[in-house]
Amino acid sequence: MSTARGHTRPGVTQLLRSVVGGFCMGAADLVPGVSGGTIALVIGVYERLVASIKEGSSAIGAALTGRLARSGRHLRTVEWSLLVPLLVGIGLAVLTLARVIEHQLEVNATLMAGGFLGLVVGSVLIAWRLVKEPAPRHYVIAAVVGLALFAALGLGEDVVVTDPSLVIFFGAGALAICAMILPGISGSLILLLVGMYQAILGAVNDRDLSAVAVFALGAVVGLALFSQVLGWALARHHDVVLAGLVGLMAGSTRILWPWPNGVDSSALAAPGDDLVQVVIAALVGMALVYVVARLASTRRDVSALQPTD
Repeated sequence: MSTARGHTRPGVTQLLRSVVGGFCMGAADLVPGVSGGTIALVIGVYERLVASIKEGSSAIGAALTGRLARSGRHLRTVEWSLLVPLLVGIGLAVLTLARVIEHQLEVNATLMAGGFLGLVVGSVLIAWRLVKEPAPRHYVIAAVVGLALFAALGLGEDVVVTDPSLVIFFGAGALAICAMILPGISGSLILLLVGMYQAILGAVNDRDLSAVAVFALGAVVGLALFSQVLGWALARHHDVVLAGLVGLMAGSTRILWPWPNGVDSSALAAPGDDLVQVVIAALVGMALVYVVARLASTRRDVSALQPTD
C-alpha cells in the first residue's frame, strides 16, 4: 500500500527504527562537536528530512500570506511518518540522556571524546559513499571546507560579544538553527564561533524573555530560509553539497580531539597516558557507525523490494 506521495506506508517496525534513529540523533546533539545531521546521513534519512523541513517551512510561509490551500498542499507532502518518529526519538534522548552524557563528559572527558571522535570519523567514511560520482573537485571542496572549519574552531574561544542588541540575538538564532540540519557542527559551536554563546546562556539563566523570544524567532526564520536553500542545492548540486557536508564533519573533529580537555576546549595537545583506552573507544565508535549504517542499508534494500500499489 502506498501513500499519496508514492511512498510505501511504513509498518510498525520501520516506525520504531525511525524512533531509534531519532534517539541517536538526539544523543549526538547533546555532545558539542557532534550534530544530529551526522546521524541522519549515516542512517540514510538526511535528504528526506531536509525535504520534509523544506515543505513544512513552505506551508508556514503560505499560511502567513493567506494562501491556505497552498499551505495545505505543502503540509500533505511532508513525510510525517518519518518526521514525527524522529522527533519523538530526539525528545526521548534529550529527556533520558542529557544528565548521563553531561556526567560522563565530566568524569571521563578524554574517553568520551575519543568515542565520539571515532563516531564522526566513521560517519565521514560512510557519508562519502553518498557522493554519487566522486571527482577531484569534490575532494578539493571537502578539504577546503574541513580545513576552514578546523581553523575557525580554534578562534571561537577568543570571540565574545558583549551587550548584544536584539537584532544580534535574532541573527544568532538564525545561524545556530542551521546546525539542526547540518552534519558536523552543532548550534553551540556556531554560537561560540560568533561570540554569542555566553550571551545566550546569560539570557536563559537571567530569564531575559525578550532576548530568548527574539533568538527563538530568528531560529524559526533561519530554519525556514536555510531549509529552502539546502533543499534546492541538494536537488541541483547533490555531490557538491555532500562533499561540503563531509568537509564539515571532518573539520569538527578538532573539538572532539580528546587532549587536553575532551570536548571542553578546541585546544590541541599530544596524547596522554590514556592513549590505548581512547583509541579503543574511537574504534568502538567507528564500529557502531558501521553497524548502524549496515542496518539502515538493509532496511532500505528491503523497502525497495516491497510493492507500492
